[in-house]
Amino acid sequence: MTVTPLPDTMPPVSREAAGVLPSGIGELVAYGFDRRGLIPLWVGEGDRPTPAFIAEAAQRALRDGATFYTRMLGIPELREALAEYVSRLYGDPVGPERFFVTVGGMHAFHTAIRIAAEPGDEVVLPTPTWSNFFGAIAMQGARPVPVPMQFDAVNGWSLDIARIAAAITPRTRALVLNTPANPTGWVATRADLAAVLEIARRHDLWIVADEIYGRFCFDPAHEGLSRAPSIRDVWQPEDRDRVLFVQTFSKNWAMTGWRVGWLEGPAAIGRIVDGLVLYGTSGVATFLQHAAVTAIRDGEALVAEQVAQARAGRAIVCDALRAVPGVELPAPPGAFYAFPRVPAEPDDRRLAKRLVDEANVGLAPGMAFGPGGEGFLRLCFARSAADLTEAMRRMVPVLMPR
Repeated sequence: MTVTPLPDTMPPVSREAAGVLPSGIGELVAYGFDRRGLIPLWVGEGDRPTPAFIAEAAQRALRDGATFYTRMLGIPELREALAEYVSRLYGDPVGPERFFVTVGGMHAFHTAIRIAAEPGDEVVLPTPTWSNFFGAIAMQGARPVPVPMQFDAVNGWSLDIARIAAAITPRTRALVLNTPANPTGWVATRADLAAVLEIARRHDLWIVADEIYGRFCFDPAHEGLSRAPSIRDVWQPEDRDRVLFVQTFSKNWAMTGWRVGWLEGPAAIGRIVDGLVLYGTSGVATFLQHAAVTAIRDGEALVAEQVAQARAGRAIVCDALRAVPGVELPAPPGAFYAFPRVPAEPDDRRLAKRLVDEANVGLAPGMAFGPGGEGFLRLCFARSAADLTEAMRRMVPVLMPR
């Protein structure tokens, strides 16, 4: 039987819509999604369901009738809880007027870029970095300007401040700084943060600070601390009006599917954010916000457990992969990703598909994370020890030199 292919019926669409690129991560997920028994380590998500104390708070809010339209910037209780959390964690008192509730961290980032850049502007970002950054910047009509970081097989990743400074042009409006970083696990030092802030100050730029993985810090230099270094550690009062913080409940509180996050910035932009939320999403569901209040006020033990699990997972993965001849994997000091390179297999897309086919393990190809990511693979180790141990048992024979 001959099947006649259907004609291409794509109607005319806008240039911005047509220019949205498919995700390199999504390609691998689609490739291996239906494989029975596959261990999925390709996305930034742990395997722990949201704990009952958070889910029950949402249920109580539903029973209490929290099902109506609400304030665009977030319910007052959540904005107050966010201010308390940030003030306590960073020792830097801030008020609730700086916090704006969003539909997850992605919506927070979109909103930040819409505030910071116009069509035709440039946004500088160190790479490799989260692939969604590129899409969000392009959807605003701005141009992402990737600045590859430096990689050393022993010491890991580092920021080239001179290269960042050289990338600034008259069209630059913002710098994106993700630390601890996805996918590399790089953690900025205070010197890095001070240098980036000085560049932004000199050129009157916004900094979009993604510190989503700030609680996941394993660097011995920060032992005993409950967080990674933050740009808050080096800013001056006048710098508060040039930094937009992107945050989410997804990672710390095991709430990836809830889609609740926040944007923090100067109170003066509240009127603008109110309008952007109104015409974009009309706000976050009220009962979800009540659950978020419970998560952030009662969830410190949960965060500690999440970090401990990631630390244990990091050891399992690094011990196994670093024992494979030729694999380059400096232990990541933060976040919950390993980003190994296999020089003998430079085609990371092909290698990722081989790992699906031959090991039944899903990893993300490094090319999905921009310039500098080629030849690497991203592996999420925020998983159970049993899953990671089994994944390593399957992967190591595939990665062994042939």
